[in-house]
This record gives sequence, structure tokens and C-alpha cells, in this order.
Amino acid sequence: MMRTMLKSKIHRARVTGACVDYEGSVTIDSDLLNAADILDYEQVHIYNVSNGERFSTYAITGEAGSGVICLNGAAARKVSVNDLVIICSYVTMDDSECRGHTSRNIYMDENNRIKKPVSHT
Repeated sequence: MMRTMLKSKIHRARVTGACVDYEGSVTIDSDLLNAADILDYEQVHIYNVSNGERFSTYAITGEAGSGVICLNGAAARKVSVNDLVIICSYVTMDDSECRGHTSRNIYMDENNRIKKPVSHT
């Protein structure tokens, strides 16, 4: 049996931009992508804490240290600047692999800086 498990999470990041006139995706500070083990073009699910929207897109690399979380294209209509979002990536694995699996979670402060060490839950 295969299961879909949480691989990583950027928890309560603040949206810094919304650009409708862009091809589509979410631009994320490369430091955050690295800390959360999310690759360019990897599918991510976004949960908007501020308005309840839930949608998926793909990640692209933003400038390191910028704190950028910018929703692009159609996804820009599902957020407002300063909304709080949770960005998750998932992995599919065999049932036996799941038993010892832990996710890599990073928790953000109000400036999109990591406020506590990466946790593996």
C-alpha cells in the first residue's frame, strides 16, 4: 500500500506579494526552500490561514534572505499581502517507509525568518 505523507512545511509565512500578471507559481525565499527541502518546480499546497483558501501550485526560487512569499498568476487572486499561509509539500511512499517518517517543518516569524530550529515531527 502507498500513502501520501507530509514531507515538509513552511508554517505561518506572511505573503509579501501577489502578482496576477505572471505565468503562475509561488516565489519563495531560497533560504526557506532549502530549510524546508522544497525544490524548484516542486508541487506545493498552500493553506491560507487568513481567509481559508486552499490550493496547489509549484515553487520557484526567490532571492535568498529576502523573506519573499509571492503568489503569482491565478493563485494571486486567492491571497492578499500580509495574509498568513502554510506551505506544504508531500511525498508518496510505501506503507513500511511511513512508519519511521518525519516531516521537516520550519516556523516563521512576522518577517518570514525562521524563528525556531527546523523540526522533524
